[in-house]
Amino acid sequence: MGKIKETIEEIRALDEAAMESARARQDTLTKPQHSLGILEDISVKIAGITGDFIPELNDKVIITMAGDHGITEEGVSAYPKEVTPQMVYNFLRGGAGINVLARHVGARVVVVDMGVATDIEVKRASANFINKKIAYGTANMTKGPAMRYEEAVRSIEAGIDVLEHEIEKGADIVGVGDMGIGNTTASSAIVAFITGEPVELVTGRGTGLDDEGLEVKIKTIKSALEVNNPDREDAIDILAKVGGFEIGGMAGVMLAASAHRIPVVIDGFISGAAALIAYELNPKIRDYLIASHLSVESGHRAVLEHLGMEPLFNLNMRLGEGTGAALGISLVDASCKILREMATFEEAGVSEKE
Repeated sequence: MGKIKETIEEIRALDEAAMESARARQDTLTKPQHSLGILEDISVKIAGITGDFIPELNDKVIITMAGDHGITEEGVSAYPKEVTPQMVYNFLRGGAGINVLARHVGARVVVVDMGVATDIEVKRASANFINKKIAYGTANMTKGPAMRYEEAVRSIEAGIDVLEHEIEKGADIVGVGDMGIGNTTASSAIVAFITGEPVELVTGRGTGLDDEGLEVKIKTIKSALEVNNPDREDAIDILAKVGGFEIGGMAGVMLAASAHRIPVVIDGFISGAAALIAYELNPKIRDYLIASHLSVESGHRAVLEHLGMEPLFNLNMRLGEGTGAALGISLVDASCKILREMATFEEAGVSEKE
């Protein structure tokens, strides 16, 4: 717990002076004030996060965390758990959706094995793969906790370590993504428990369940919550009882990024569940988060409403991996470039509003 406690204690409020300077500069640029809407607001927020009133984002990274879930034994997914390691190899070969979109926006992808149920064989040292395996998948949470308490702690600490390693390489904005068959079930359990919303409301079809499968998934989540009875005052206990290793890892990334004043662009439903865990540990992290999109997964709206956040866009996406985060990073980068590169009225010799 020491690393988590130290990280949490380092999280500070946004830099109000930098935000005021950024807003003042926005108001002098060659456009009607507020005519770029949310793009202006994002740039001001990034100024507050970084402490630089004209921030520049040079090193973009997507951290995609992978882990398996014992709850798949209950038939809650349309895909077998073997897909998790298969997709990890696809990430490492550069052939997945996240790889394409990351290349498009100029971000690198770092894949982290947080708890895949088999060993990931990487033949040589890889800059885009990190092994932080806590265990070979979580346990079946309908029969007891998904993981031990100390494993939940380790998963968050692993996320902190991964982000700090990327900072050493120059990362100045991070997106978080996930891979794990069964992880929408764990996320729905977390979201229902923390937000207080009905399980039925926050549980979606995941990888494509039919009506019967969705009903099984809802009953399974209710059973897991009843069997485990998480402690509402202890976010780590919630993670341990009904969470996943990759969810804990993403929460750790968010905490560490906030402590180091680095903006975090969250993806969809799974990273949203991780954001709830991080928020329960320290509500200040919300100021450092940017919600990229609204997922098709039904529980994602409940997450964003609980956090008081508005997504940047809605493209009916639900892939995960960090795909929404990659596109979100592109918009954040655009907002900062507007603030940094656009001419002022004085510089351009353009007459201002009378």
